[in-house]
Amino acid sequence: MNINFGKALELVLKSEGGYSNLKADPGGMTNLGCTKAVWESWLGHPVSESDMRNLKINDVAPLYKQKYWDRVSGDDLPTGLDYAVFDAAINSGAGRASKWLQETLNVPADGVIGPITIKAAKACDVMRLIGQFNDTRLRFLEELPTWGTFGKGWSNRISSVQSDSTKMV
Repeated sequence: MNINFGKALELVLKSEGGYSNLKADPGGMTNLGCTKAVWESWLGHPVSESDMRNLKINDVAPLYKQKYWDRVSGDDLPTGLDYAVFDAAINSGAGRASKWLQETLNVPADGVIGPITIKAAKACDVMRLIGQFNDTRLRFLEELPTWGTFGKGWSNRISSVQSDSTKMV
């Protein structure tokens, strides 16, 4: 069992920052990295701008644990890789992050991290795997139409994830 969720969440929230509602951001209204649509889905009812502005870490932590960390099997991945995949899941979706890891490992890319993916990840040089995973993530983001607006921030984020995840190893 891995005990890195708390540290990984702290690092993600440092990258995500606080409240924002940029017109250019397809995610729309966001706080602590949680979009209004995701928060409403989690709660099962609409929320106001005030609700979004007032989100606290303790509010979003259970959502992040269940919808992202658990979905990418964070507790079972090698230390450091767990954070890199978790951060990618929050930024681009758990299924996509899982497929990136599986493609990097050259295992069937079904978007669900299970025993085959975990075994392959544990058999690899984790430092190299983290770098390859982040390279795959960056290549995807560079192809998005919003790269011109958000590319510098995404590039900086992936660089930070690379640094922090390798320090965790």
